[in-house]
Parts: sequence; C-alpha cells; structure tokens
Amino acid sequence: MSLKSRGELPSRSVISQKWTLLLCVGCFCAGMFFTNRMWAVPESKGITRTTAVEAEKLKLVSEGCDPKTLQQKFVKRDSKDIIGEVHKTHHAIQTLDKTISNLEMELAAARAAQESIVNGSPISEDLQKTESSGRKRYLMVVGINTAFSSRKRRDSVRATWMPQGEKRKKLEEEKGIIIRFVIGHSATSGGILDRAIEAEDKKHGDFLRLEHVEGYLELSAKTKIYFATAVALWDAEFYIKVDDDVHVNIATLGETLVRHRKKPRVYIGCMKSGPVLAQKGVRYHEPEYWKFGEAGNKYFRHATGQLYAISKDLARYISINQHVLHKYANEDVSLGSWFIGLDAEHIDDRRLCCGTPPDCEWKAQAGNACVASFDWSCSGICRSSERIKEVHRRCGEGENALWNAVF
Repeated sequence: MSLKSRGELPSRSVISQKWTLLLCVGCFCAGMFFTNRMWAVPESKGITRTTAVEAEKLKLVSEGCDPKTLQQKFVKRDSKDIIGEVHKTHHAIQTLDKTISNLEMELAAARAAQESIVNGSPISEDLQKTESSGRKRYLMVVGINTAFSSRKRRDSVRATWMPQGEKRKKLEEEKGIIIRFVIGHSATSGGILDRAIEAEDKKHGDFLRLEHVEGYLELSAKTKIYFATAVALWDAEFYIKVDDDVHVNIATLGETLVRHRKKPRVYIGCMKSGPVLAQKGVRYHEPEYWKFGEAGNKYFRHATGQLYAISKDLARYISINQHVLHKYANEDVSLGSWFIGLDAEHIDDRRLCCGTPPDCEWKAQAGNACVASFDWSCSGICRSSERIKEVHRRCGEGENALWNAVF
C-alpha cells in the first residue's frame, strides 16, 4: 500500500507539468496571434496610405506640378478672371452711360425745338443741322457772353483771338472747337436791337441766339439757358462760358481741358469765396443773403464768372433740371450752387484768370502761357475794345499754336 501510494504521486506530478507546459505554449501562441492581428493591420493600412500620398506628391513634383505651385497658379488664374470680368462690367457700364447720355441730349434737342415752335420762334440753323444729320463729337463749345450794346467788344474779339470765316469752319471741323457769341432777345421782340443782331449775324454767322430776354439781372437765367441750348445743339466734351471783355488763348484752353477729359464731372475755373454782400445798393448785392448764415459769412467755393468750363455731364444736368435750379443774383454763385450737392470735382486753375500785361506776358515768357487774361479791377479788360489788341500782341499764343495743337 505504501508502494502504490509512492508510485502514484510522481505520475500525477509529471502529467501536470506537461499539461502546464502545453497550456503555456498554447497561450503564448494565442497571444502572439491576437497581438499580430491587432497591430499589424493598422500599421499596414497607415503605411500604405502615407506611401500613396507621398508617391502622388513625388509624381507631381517630378512633372513640375508642385501642389503649392498649382495652388498659386489657380489663385493667379482666378484673379485674372475676376479682373477680366470687372473690366468687362466697367466697359458695359460706360457704354450704357454713353447711350443714356446720347438719348438725354437728343431729348433736350427735341425739347428745344418744341419750345421754339410753341413760342413761334424760327428754329435756329444749328438746331436744324442737328436734327437733319447725325451728331458730330466736338472737344468744346465756347460761348462768349455778350449784350446788345457790346458791338465794339465783339469786333475786337473777332480781330484778335476768335478765328473768322473759313478759319472758324476749319476750327470746327479739324479741331472740334465751336465758338459763338451768346445773346438772347430784347424785351420788344423783333425791335431795333434784335434786327441789329440779326444783321450782324448775317454778316459773320457767329451768334447763338437764346430764348431769353436780355438784362443784367437775368445773367443766371441766361447762363442756364445757354448750357441747355449748347448741349442740345452740340455733343461736346466741355462747355465754356467767357465774357466778351476777356482775352483767351484757344489752344492753351484746349490743352488744359484735355487733361481732365477722362473725369466724369469736372468744374474748372479760378475758384473763389467772396463775401456775401447784404447791403442794398452796392455792386454784387445778394438779396438772399440770409440763406448764407450770419452777417459777414462768405459764399461757398465757385469759379469766377469771367471764364469757366464744365464737362458734358454737368452741362447735361443743367439742361435736364433747368426748370428747378435756383437762380441767385450773381451768375457765378448760381452756377456754383447747382453743383453743391453733386459728386463733381472742383478744379482751381489760376491760368484761367491771369492779369493783363505785364502779368500774362511774364508767364508766357516763362513757358506758362495763360488761358485767359483780364483786369480784376474791371472784372474784365479795362476798355477792352481799345486794349485787347495790345493784350493779344503781348500775351497771345500765336496763330500757329492753334493749328499745330493736338487735342
């Protein structure tokens, strides 16, 4: 019994150790199997994905298509496309604006013709030409403000800076410059004053007659009607008003204006801001002085009345709104007030208000020729019919300057 018990104990111990070893080996193998399953698969996927991306990048770089370069190219291409679209849109807007401008001017011409018919006045020769033929484009229209009593002034202008006859026609055709004396009618229509102007116009053919009754206190109304009529008759880039006692260098004026031709709304002249005169009886008295604030206040900036120029858009604005634009006592103040609320550029050019010799002569010798010359003390050239020839001789640009000018 004792031997059996001794022999059985070792046998159980051996079997237990073998099974234990096998179990350990099996567990180890199972652990390795599951461990490889859990780690090998993610690592394989990660390696494959990274390798594919890098391979694609390498391929792009080898072909000269770096992703950063491609992105920059796409950005540049998009920028060019956007700029191109902006230019196309801008061009379309400009074309539409010109079309609207032409239609408005044709409407203004039609209104002017209708008013002439209603008032029983004959349609002017210029207006008949405008209606019968297509509108020609001009650089500028120069309106010389004159009165019935200013025959000597007109003759002095004709003898100096205003071309006559065939030269004036050549100026219109080759340079696109229209020059006319601007005058309305007398209080007695068809009277001796009107007949004198008609005879003078028949001789020279250089008048623009307005549907307006002449009078010093009506200069604001005359200015408004002048721009409206000029826009209806001629399609120009600029419209100028000048007094008949001022000397003008036409070529220099044209060269000055073309510098601003790309600007949509320009108001050019010698800008000033004089005092508002409330006292009655003084020259340039302002009856509506109370509108400008307290006593001693000054006017807003506006061009002096001897000579100023406005672009087509502003002249068209006056034409369309002439019936509602307020008129102050002083013509230059009225014009400035019409542009106060507009997006218009005021250009202060002192060459439009030079003094008479020696001032304009010194400036011409220095290579800075004046556009206009006059005496401030007289609001024009003092005794202009007598002195303008001397001013022209000493300060004029010369006839060749006009014909050689390129605008």
